[in-house]
Amino acid sequence: MAEHESLEFGKADFVLLDNVSLEEFMANLKLRVKNMLLKSNCVLEAFGNAKTNRNDNSSRFGKYMDINFDFKGDPIGGHINNYLLEKDPVGKVKCVFKCIFQLVKGAPDAQLRSLHIQRDPTAYTYIKVGGQIKVLYHVQIKRDYYGWQAVTDAMKVIGFTTEEIQTVYKILATILHLGNLKFGSDGDVTLIENSKLVSILGDLLSTKDENVEKALLYRTVATGRDVIDKQHTHQEASYGRDALAKAIYERLFCWIVGRINDIIEVKNYDVRVHGKNTVIGVLDIYGFEIFQNNSFEQFCINYCNEKLQQLFIQLVLKQEQEEYQREGIPWKHIDYFNNQIIVDLVEQQHKGIFAVLDEACMNVGKVTDEMFLQALNGKLAKHAHYTSRKLSPTDKNLEFDRDFRIRHYAGDVAYSVVGFIDKNKDTLFQDFKRLLYNSSNPVLKAMWPEGKLSITEVTKRPLTAATLFKNSMISLVENLASKEPYYVRCIKPNEVKSPLLFEHERCKHQVEYLGLLENVRVRRAGFANRQIYPRFLQRYKMISEFTWPNHDLPSDKEAVKRLLQGCGFEHDVAYGKTKVFIRTPRTIFSLEEQRAEMVKRIVLFLQKVWRGTLARMHYRRMRAALIIIRAYRRYKVKSYIREVNRRFRNVRGMKDHGKHVKWPTPPKVLRKFEEIFIQIYFRWWAWTLIKDLSPEQLVQIRAKVATLECLKGQRADLGLQRAWEGNYLVSKKDSPGTASSFTLISSDLQRKDKFMRVLFSCNVRKINRFNKAEDRALLITDRHLYKMDPVKQYKPMKSIPLYNVTGVSISPGKDQLVVFHTKDNRDLIVCLQGMVPAGDSRIGELVGTLLSHFKRFKPVRCLKSLSTLLFKSMLSVRFKKIFLKVSYAHQGCMYLLHLSKYSKDSNIMKYYCK
Repeated sequence: MAEHESLEFGKADFVLLDNVSLEEFMANLKLRVKNMLLKSNCVLEAFGNAKTNRNDNSSRFGKYMDINFDFKGDPIGGHINNYLLEKDPVGKVKCVFKCIFQLVKGAPDAQLRSLHIQRDPTAYTYIKVGGQIKVLYHVQIKRDYYGWQAVTDAMKVIGFTTEEIQTVYKILATILHLGNLKFGSDGDVTLIENSKLVSILGDLLSTKDENVEKALLYRTVATGRDVIDKQHTHQEASYGRDALAKAIYERLFCWIVGRINDIIEVKNYDVRVHGKNTVIGVLDIYGFEIFQNNSFEQFCINYCNEKLQQLFIQLVLKQEQEEYQREGIPWKHIDYFNNQIIVDLVEQQHKGIFAVLDEACMNVGKVTDEMFLQALNGKLAKHAHYTSRKLSPTDKNLEFDRDFRIRHYAGDVAYSVVGFIDKNKDTLFQDFKRLLYNSSNPVLKAMWPEGKLSITEVTKRPLTAATLFKNSMISLVENLASKEPYYVRCIKPNEVKSPLLFEHERCKHQVEYLGLLENVRVRRAGFANRQIYPRFLQRYKMISEFTWPNHDLPSDKEAVKRLLQGCGFEHDVAYGKTKVFIRTPRTIFSLEEQRAEMVKRIVLFLQKVWRGTLARMHYRRMRAALIIIRAYRRYKVKSYIREVNRRFRNVRGMKDHGKHVKWPTPPKVLRKFEEIFIQIYFRWWAWTLIKDLSPEQLVQIRAKVATLECLKGQRADLGLQRAWEGNYLVSKKDSPGTASSFTLISSDLQRKDKFMRVLFSCNVRKINRFNKAEDRALLITDRHLYKMDPVKQYKPMKSIPLYNVTGVSISPGKDQLVVFHTKDNRDLIVCLQGMVPAGDSRIGELVGTLLSHFKRFKPVRCLKSLSTLLFKSMLSVRFKKIFLKVSYAHQGCMYLLHLSKYSKDSNIMKYYCK
């Protein structure tokens, strides 16, 4: 018989999570939740699966897992329910839980030493398999090492703390050491032969050694107010030891499941905020079991399979045929086996096997398994699916007072009643609960909350294992019935776990008892697909012009008929009262193909419309943004102008006419306007300063401004702080003895050359043709530049029309060197002198006068410390290259001009000034 099969809801979707690549998976699922869901399966398999003679990874518990998905299809959490953990793999030798052997073979040596565990599995009674251990386990050493590491990593990924993981392995080590405890007798006293294990157990359980020893050898009995310590017999001590090991493992497993649920469970989910919440449930539970010796665990497992088979019959066979009748579809009834009678045999109140078993457990006095079997024979003697050796004396396959047989849907199974009473009671002495509750390990203490009860406190009788399992199965079936099921049936091809052997008769038997033949007959005779009319119309209405986008027919049923007639499928469908039934999948495939083709066209149309809508929305947003920007710019401009007006409102009454007022920061669009605005303001400011000046003062002001703009700080002293006289040769202060002579000569020149006025006159010094310095006078009128000889009553020596002067060069120091450049390259080099007071600079005045009067002058050039000038010397008619070196004397105020003797190589003019 098949040992393991699964009824699964959406398992294909769940398996897909583990098969796709990470890149594809991350496109649909959230990595963190996915890892926790998959890692939880790894942990549960390690602690809930065992290696048996038939299956290397046999489930010893039932698991139902809900996986929650959000509206996008991403997993957001889940919840796990476990059913009937088979605890015999702790105390029997037929199989061992994977986690126990992974600990022994996979944990590092340091951890094993801390747990007092040996690497040799034959040293432990609970996992010792005699001489077959090499065949069963030694080939798994490498796999178990990596399995232990994988389980440890999985627990970390899920969220177990380091302390919790260490506690888990301590509990597993405790179970191994409990199995090695041996009890002996000294007369009437029961003793522990290997007492060293007691201290090890005390260390692992974080409790005192004497408390451990007392709990193993004594039982506390409370009679009223009296408390008595009753010593165990050898048999009772062994039973208590095994019961403690099984109970500890069961609590550990349930705690692990609860811990995983605390982490992966969806909390505070609000449909209004987070959207639709879809749940896919996966049920992975033990299959039908038939062993050589079938006990209480096999009876519960097979009862579970009967319940699930009954659900299958109701959902697939019974409900489907009833639906055809309800919808008025012509239908020929197909017979099938309804196993409800077997389910009632087990769970019916007062008469069912579970009810009889619970009644036997509650009876006062000594109740044996044989008495339980006799009670079954008395109540179920006439049941067609129950028999025993007493009811069938000729059946020698059953033992008297031990076996009974039930005719399951999968076949006949003989059960031994040995251990039924004890396993149903699932008795664990209260002393062990108090021992574990009083542990200093908080994780272990939390697993045993009932240990806090007082010794004398009267407690309610706990429910039996059978009742708890029956209630959980009823709840599970109700949960499954509320969902849309998808079945995965597992067919076992052989009993030797060979991938190459196919036993035809065995597979045929499994197909028969799983009800697959009836399912196929119902599907073949029935309809492959059925949908309510609104849903069918909503999916396929775009195929027909009569139904797209909305129909105007009397009802949805008439619209569906018109649609299918137009497609030519009326011969393959049947119309029920509320649903349309489609017989063959080919019709569905054809409808889907037509729908897919129309969806493409609809999508293109919607894309076109949507793109147009987006373009119009974008245009409206751009236009709105433009209007906002325009209004904002106007606002900024107005705000700026208002702020300027506010700040400069009273500048007329200020002493500096608002020069100290800080201008506000203009918007970007007004930055150039601000420059113009500032210029206008400063023109107004300058006008307010000069509006009361005389014409002569205005001329002087313009000249000074021209000087300042031209030289731009290239010369330190420009003479701007004094009044400019211009015609210094007529000044008796500068030329007391020659002023009258110069006045006469200038008057004659005015009559002769017709100039209007004198712009500038001053005594200068220049070098003659004999390389000697001579005093001369410089006169600049509005038409000519004159070089005069002051010794000869200012006789004009040279007259240069001003239109021939192309520019002026000056030195950057405190000297008064001036070079007048002419069109014929016969430049005039002079040094202003005769200033009163001495040291007064007239270079600025000369430059400003020329610039303000003659707009055609090129910018004045300021000579560097060393310059080369090429000009046609006024000393002779020959062209000369003169290197002009300007230097400053450290003392003295006299200007010296020295021209060395002419040589073929060069002429050097050295000019010294302070």
